[in-house]
Amino acid sequence: MEDSKDINNYMNRLGAAAKSAAGDLATVSSEVKNNALLYMSEALDSRRNEILQSNKVDLDKAKDKAIGDALIDRLELTDERIDGMISGLKIVASLPDPVGEIEEMKPTPSGLKISKMRVPLGVVGIIYESRPNVTADAAALCLKSGNACILRGGSEAILSNSLIAECLNQGLKRADLSEDLIQVVNTTDREAVTALLRMEKFIDVIIPRGGKGLVRLISEEARIPVIKHLDGICHVYIDKDADLNEAISIAFNAKTYRYGICGAMETLLIHEEIATKILPELNSKFLGAGVELRGCKKTSDIINTPLATDEDWVTEYLAPILSIKLVGDINSAINHINRFGSAHTDSIVTSNDSSAETFMRKVDSSSVMHNVPTCWADGFEYGLGAEVGISTDKIHARGPVGLEGLTSQKYIVKGKAQIRGA
Repeated sequence: MEDSKDINNYMNRLGAAAKSAAGDLATVSSEVKNNALLYMSEALDSRRNEILQSNKVDLDKAKDKAIGDALIDRLELTDERIDGMISGLKIVASLPDPVGEIEEMKPTPSGLKISKMRVPLGVVGIIYESRPNVTADAAALCLKSGNACILRGGSEAILSNSLIAECLNQGLKRADLSEDLIQVVNTTDREAVTALLRMEKFIDVIIPRGGKGLVRLISEEARIPVIKHLDGICHVYIDKDADLNEAISIAFNAKTYRYGICGAMETLLIHEEIATKILPELNSKFLGAGVELRGCKKTSDIINTPLATDEDWVTEYLAPILSIKLVGDINSAINHINRFGSAHTDSIVTSNDSSAETFMRKVDSSSVMHNVPTCWADGFEYGLGAEVGISTDKIHARGPVGLEGLTSQKYIVKGKAQIRGA
């Protein structure tokens, strides 16, 4: 790719090929799509050593560039994570195919029979950073939901993504499907992203997965609808009626399961009536795990933490850092979450069902939990097989975006030559 003209021509070729392939996919049976997914899983398994070797090269280059620990964690592939990709492909293959699903509606006075049919979006452009597993997860969901996809991963994962894509294409070819259904952009030039965002002729929706800066840039520059989330500023609120042992376990897991995931807890809210009972033990556990704590004035008075600033309440750390705030009641916790949160995932720990119901109704997030750590916010764990991202938008798709989120509906109207009068 020598200049922007070459890149635009290249991207347009990818777009035209994807559009054509998506049209052909509309009549492909579920059995053929499922077979392709299973063939892909076999290819990943048979080439796992190659994948791990390529990933090591990507990791070494990333470390030389002093990329942060959170991105390194997202970039790294292990046998366990490859097993996760393989499992995801198999689970997606086992899920019901949403394409063609009919939602019947009530008969109309005119005698017309009206229903809704679930249909693919068409061509999905996915722009993501670091996580090579997104290549397999996103491609699987797009294929099963009847969509072609163009995948543009980060430059730090180019070798890993390319090899995973080869495995996916092996599966498509073995199932006699077009390899144009899954295309990975093979240039790290940022002009490719700019071109992708302007390809409204070929692409129906863009899904970004990455840092706040990337998602904001895409949202501002795209000429195509975007399914997005900007931040994962997730909260756990420990209510005064919580079981303290459960609360400690949940809060600790919500933060330390993996620091680099968007479902990691970034702010812990605690009812002030139980603060002296629970904070010292939480302080000991978090400090033992190497987590830096920052607290409000009341928190600092109890466990002597550095004071949190206003900026801490709106920061997605993706690191072993946690802000803690004491609140006077459940409504104060809800108000804090709705003001400072990112509408991603928030959880209440309580034995009071009425308080849990209030929290779950009033917190305006894509996932609201009761007695569960926020790190469970994941399409695989929700039974979606995988996800192409977690949407904090309110229109079309919200929360982990799986098969249904990659489809739309159209009206199907049948009649018997009824003529509409004046």
